[in-house]
Amino acid sequence: MNVSFPTRRGSFWRTAGAAVAVVVLCAVGAGCGDRSDDAAASGTQDSDGGEVPREGTADGGADAEPDEAPNTPGSGLVDQYGQRYCEILTVTLSDQGAAAEVWGTQGLNDCPQEPFDALDPAGIASQLGANLAVLNGPRYWVLDRIVANELAGTLQERDFGGIEMRSIATVELGEGMGDRTPLTETSVARDTDFVFEEGREVFELTAPDGSVYVMQSYSIEVDPDLTAETLGSLGDRLELPEGWAFSSRVLREDLVVQDIDGIATVIQDRFRNSYQLRSRG
Repeated sequence: MNVSFPTRRGSFWRTAGAAVAVVVLCAVGAGCGDRSDDAAASGTQDSDGGEVPREGTADGGADAEPDEAPNTPGSGLVDQYGQRYCEILTVTLSDQGAAAEVWGTQGLNDCPQEPFDALDPAGIASQLGANLAVLNGPRYWVLDRIVANELAGTLQERDFGGIEMRSIATVELGEGMGDRTPLTETSVARDTDFVFEEGREVFELTAPDGSVYVMQSYSIEVDPDLTAETLGSLGDRLELPEGWAFSSRVLREDLVVQDIDGIATVIQDRFRNSYQLRSRG
């Protein structure tokens, strides 16, 4: 599905919703599924793409003095299996298309539920000069290590309602919007290696053409009772179309899932668990 960018105000939120469908896949972990409470805000970005000045802090919003963190390509996160995280995505719309900044707790904290539930997307959007803010998560990694070969975010750190996050990606969405239908491929521009270590159980979806996608994180947005221990039974619940298959296996050696020429191909299942293409059929 492609959605153009009409100028009439009545079409704004249809466009915004489509933008969100893409941007939740474009974070460093490509976590899918939003707990949005999308909200319009009056702030904008300047013509150079920078943030306009802002002051004060709304309840559940962001503080006005972010810390700067170094940008170090080739760095990564270890011991990530079972680690919980969440993200905030701030989307700015213009006649030229949509752009988003992705803020995440990865490597900082486990996204405590109570302050996450108290976040105010409208206040965050206003504070950061965006048109809307989207809450994504919480989610859990089912991989072991992440290597970021090239970092797209500024790595600035901010406090959002008591949750520390850093800028992990800046995404130019352009005019083409995506489709959030389960099992629909989305191309994500990133240069990141996901590593599953020997002995790890991995969960995979196989398409009718033989393409194989490996789960990288699971979501508790649709099913709050989903756990790592119950992932093996998903095959009975996914309601896959004919020709698709869900399976699991224990690795005999490390598995490294990489993008292809800077593009990762990602899908999600009906529970908003996310998978990345590891081999094309």
